[in-house]
Amino acid sequence: MPETAPTQLLERLAQGKPIPAIVLMGTDPYLRDMCRNGIIQAYVPDAVRDWALARISVQGGDWSELFQRAETLPMLAQLQVVIIDGAETIEVKKRDDDDAADADESDDADDPRKETLQAFSAYLDKPAPFTVLLFEVPKLDKRQRLYKILNEKALIVELSIGDQAPQFAAQMARELGAEIEPAAAALLADITNREPALMRMELQKLSLYVQGRGKITTAAVKELVPNARKNTVWELADMIATRRRDHALQFLDNLLREGEEPVALVGVLSWMYRKLIEARDLPATMRGFQAARPLGMRPDSAEAAIRNAHRMSKENLRAGLVALAETDSQLKSSNPDKRATMEFLIARLTSTATSASTR
Repeated sequence: MPETAPTQLLERLAQGKPIPAIVLMGTDPYLRDMCRNGIIQAYVPDAVRDWALARISVQGGDWSELFQRAETLPMLAQLQVVIIDGAETIEVKKRDDDDAADADESDDADDPRKETLQAFSAYLDKPAPFTVLLFEVPKLDKRQRLYKILNEKALIVELSIGDQAPQFAAQMARELGAEIEPAAAALLADITNREPALMRMELQKLSLYVQGRGKITTAAVKELVPNARKNTVWELADMIATRRRDHALQFLDNLLREGEEPVALVGVLSWMYRKLIEARDLPATMRGFQAARPLGMRPDSAEAAIRNAHRMSKENLRAGLVALAETDSQLKSSNPDKRATMEFLIARLTSTATSASTR
C-alpha cells in the first residue's frame, strides 16, 4: 500500500473497518500520540482496555510474544490493539556496500530473522480478524525486507504533514469547536513552521478568542499569534543555552498561566531540540536565510537555531531529548504534579546546557 498521511488515517478509522496492521513511521510526538489515540478510540472501548490493549517490545528480534498475542482472542472485546516497539531492529545488516541495493538478500541463509519475517508475512496474508497490530518505528530502510512486507500488506503512516498543514490546522480547529478560514489556516501553518504541536497551541488561543463570534480569520491570526508568541521557543532555547534558569522558569510560568498544556509544551520543546541537533551540524557562521531550507524553517527561526545550537554540545542536546522523553512519560502517568514536573524539566535542561562547545 502507498504511504499515507495522519489525516488520511483518521478518515479511514472513521469508516469503522479494522485495519490488520498499521505502521506509525516518524518521530513527531504530537502526530504519533494523535494517531495512536485515534486508533485506540476507534477499536477499543474504554471499558475493555485492560483486556484489549497491550504493548509489546520486539527489540532484538524475538517476535514470539507478538505472534502469540495476535492469535489470542481478547477477553470481553471484539477487537484488540497490540502496540509494537522495536520492530525496526530485525532489519538484516548488509555485508558490504556492493550489496546495499539488495540488503535483504545478503543475510545468511540460516539467519533466524528471515524465519521471523517469513512468519510475519504469512500472518499478514491471513491476519487474525480480532487483532490490530500497531507498529511504532522512527524510520524504516526501504531496501530491507521488513519495509517491503509492511509496504505491501500493512498501512504505513508517515508522521509528517508537509503541504497538508493548512488542512491539518482546519481539522485541529474543528476538534477545538472552532472553524478557521483557509487563508488563515495557511498563514498559521507558515508561522508555526508546519509543526503540529505549535499549531495546536496557537489554535487553542484562537478558538477561545473567536468563541461565539464566527470563524478564525487571517486578521485574528495576525493579531494574536505574534503577540501570544513574543516569548517564542527560540527565546526559551536562548535561556536554556545560557543557563538563565530563573528566566526560563518565569517563561514557563507565563505559559502555564496562559493555559498551555504541559504535554503540548514538551512536544514543542522536543521539536526544538531536534532542530537544534540538526542545526548543530551546520556551520556556526551560516546565516538564517541560508539555513532556512536545510532546516525547513523560516530564516529568523533558522538563525536562532544556529546561534543556540552552537552554544551546546551534541551530548547535551541528546541528554535534553532524553529528559524530554522522560518528562513526557511522567506527564502521561496517573495524577502527576504537572507544574512541578515541568519545573524539574527546566532545571535539568538548564543544568546540562553549556557555553559554546567545540564538539
